[in-house]
Amino acid sequence: MTLSRRVTAEAVGTALLLASVVGSGIMGARLAGGNTAVALLANTIATGAALVALILTFGPISGAHFNPAVTLADASQGGIEWRDVPAYVAAQLVGAFAGVAGAHLMFGEPLLAASQRARSGGGQLFSEFVATFGLLCVIWGCARVRSSAVPFAVGAYITSAYWFTASTSFANPAVTLARAFTNTFSGIRPTDAPGFVLMQLIGAAAATALFRWLTPSLITEAKEVVFHSSVQSKSP
Repeated sequence: MTLSRRVTAEAVGTALLLASVVGSGIMGARLAGGNTAVALLANTIATGAALVALILTFGPISGAHFNPAVTLADASQGGIEWRDVPAYVAAQLVGAFAGVAGAHLMFGEPLLAASQRARSGGGQLFSEFVATFGLLCVIWGCARVRSSAVPFAVGAYITSAYWFTASTSFANPAVTLARAFTNTFSGIRPTDAPGFVLMQLIGAAAATALFRWLTPSLITEAKEVVFHSSVQSKSP
């Protein structure tokens, strides 16, 4: 698969993911009548379901990373070429902001607006480490032995992490940066976003290092697991 097709798949998939996250957050908040738990539940279900569908859809084309932390971890283990990483990350960032703008257009919000939703403090930052560490553990662990289950495992993990982490599990630098520009239920203040991104990258690196030790054949197998079983048809 050509790089242009893989990058386009990453951009479109990430855009649809952010439209799902932000759009369901807006819809949930509007319909919940002030009940934050109900709004979060709606946001959670929509996000988890969207992840499963989008990974199944775009996995055969790009690997369906939709996440710079996943792309960097993948490249570190030989899953994709380092020269492709900048294009992947750029596509994910463009797609993320496009998805936020699309959700805002659907719900009559300003195209982009800096969030006022505070997500600060040590607990929030540690939550992002845990969320991303767990996400990469799920990817590396499940993909090695049962690649067809990865979309469902990722969707299930993020669904649960919305509730067991104090930060509601962003676990994705592109998602975090884009959500800094939605002043809605799913937003995060721009000043809080850099700390989230840093902890996400550390969490992804820690999980990758752990599985590199747990499974010394990880570098070889990285070329075969989904996100890569289908990506090898490029012969994201």
